[in-house]
Amino acid sequence: MTAVAVRDAVKIFGTQKALDGISLDVHSGELVALLGPSGSGKTTLLRAVAGLENLDSGTVRLGDVDASTVPVRHRGIGFVFQHYALFRHMTVADNIAYGLRSRPRATRPGEADIRRRIDELLGLIQLEGYGARYPAQLSGGQRQRVALARALAIEPRVLLLDEPFGALDALVRKELRAWLRHLHEQTGHTTLFVTHDQEEALELADRVVVMSKGRIEQVGTPDDVYDRPATPDVFGFMGESSRFEVEAGQGEIRLAGTLVARTLEPVPDGGGILFVRPHDITVSMPGTPGVEGTVLGFRRHGATRLLEVDLGGARVEATIPPTVKVPNGAKVSVRLDRARFYPAAGGAADCRPPRGHEVGEYAI
Repeated sequence: MTAVAVRDAVKIFGTQKALDGISLDVHSGELVALLGPSGSGKTTLLRAVAGLENLDSGTVRLGDVDASTVPVRHRGIGFVFQHYALFRHMTVADNIAYGLRSRPRATRPGEADIRRRIDELLGLIQLEGYGARYPAQLSGGQRQRVALARALAIEPRVLLLDEPFGALDALVRKELRAWLRHLHEQTGHTTLFVTHDQEEALELADRVVVMSKGRIEQVGTPDDVYDRPATPDVFGFMGESSRFEVEAGQGEIRLAGTLVARTLEPVPDGGGILFVRPHDITVSMPGTPGVEGTVLGFRRHGATRLLEVDLGGARVEATIPPTVKVPNGAKVSVRLDRARFYPAAGGAADCRPPRGHEVGEYAI
């Protein structure tokens, strides 16, 4: 069942199209990430679903209902902002209960029911016994959990999260990501959340919507968007990668005339862009199969090192074990174990982004 259906959504601010004809379905019980750089339109889309932005054209439906006919307060939306937006003068319990106590008298639960709901949600967010505290007495992670509990208190039809962990440090973000995924599995709420953090989207979401310049570039599972990026923009945004201009012809990919890859499927002859990720590159001693390169330097990258190599004017970064140290200027052999080729875009009449093709077994 479709919980949220956006059709041909357009939103213009001045001369800028924040949303440029976007259509998207979010299914009941899904956790969907809106991922993209700043200015891609992801927060504008979220606010349009919430009713906090009016579209210039297009529609938003919540279930079978046209949302434009429903006031914001009656949409059944739970919204969590990046900076908590808790009431500082209210206790944790009163913050959680705010949405319930603000309902018209005819639909407002009794105080005993509200207290039961508060206790239930404090247990759900693992903050039992914190109801009498004030936001200033909580850590950032605890405040964000309270904000989530407040959004859940009204039993929303859809839960919207706008960069929910953006104000937190890296360790707390990681802990809360695992907690939010577990919470979603417990409650099953339809959830749409905005993030610019690729790792966060890949770890949390059932599906990822990659946005750029007010448009949707790709919608798919985390594996789809990471392993099979549909466009150069998606590949370039999804994690670290090296990018260089190449020529395709007769099933071969050449960089400045040197064979670096063979195609695994038919691709158009001509120019294009080749993307490769650091962990999809093998670096070995010179003379072994591969393209000769010159080491430019290396840097520590978590549990590995990234080795920068010059392949005759094109620079590539490859993952190597942290114990391996290769001096600057050393000659090495580079093999692209997996890469993706995007043909150059067509003429002016063809404004569609080029489709990516996997290439491999590559350097000879």
